[in-house]
Amino acid sequence: MEVITFESQAFKSLMSKMDTIFDYVISQQNTQDEEDSWVDSHEVCTYLKISDRTLQRLRSEKKISYSRIRGKNFYRISEVRRMLHENLIRQSEEHLQDLIQNHRKNVRQKQSTQQHP
Repeated sequence: MEVITFESQAFKSLMSKMDTIFDYVISQQNTQDEEDSWVDSHEVCTYLKISDRTLQRLRSEKKISYSRIRGKNFYRISEVRRMLHENLIRQSEEHLQDLIQNHRKNVRQKQSTQQHP
């Protein structure tokens, strides 16, 4: 085994840089997880302030991809973001952030009720 020694200040600096890299990686994973999350039609309509009919029209015209599970439509957050960027829905980024925050809150509530029945 080989032992390497260096000054404590250099070690602290190295650890600080490693912590910064770690925080960045974790934040990117969380962002990616959010983009892959699925939200239902009700959430999309409520937080983007659009009607069910508008969402139905987007589905019919194949302008948004979705999945149907047991008669309920679900959309990826990344797909909703794409719709906003392409101006298919005229809402601000703030509305999307409301949707994401509320989705996170709902997921946490479901997880806590599953852990503590």
